[in-house]
Amino acid sequence: MIRVTLPAHLRKLAQLDGEVELRLEGTVTLAAALDALEARYPTLRGTIREHETKKRRPFVRFFVCGQDWSHEPQDKLLPDGVATGKEPLIILGAIAGG
Repeated sequence: MIRVTLPAHLRKLAQLDGEVELRLEGTVTLAAALDALEARYPTLRGTIREHETKKRRPFVRFFVCGQDWSHEPQDKLLPDGVATGKEPLIILGAIAGG
């Protein structure tokens, strides 16, 4: 089981109060986690990744074990800390402006 932390606006959209726990079958990758998240909460489809290409949307960031994974390949295996649920996969909305 993995844990996913979402920003407030996505939690509100998915009608969640806190962290999400997901069971993944097979290989535990970022893509598998995002697929499971979107399957369980269809209202999140297209908010984190583009519908067609599955590329990360601008201003959305992924953090894994304290490291920015926003530009990592989505088929890369998640570290054991995340794969075992000890550490969460953190999805954040980046802020831009000046």
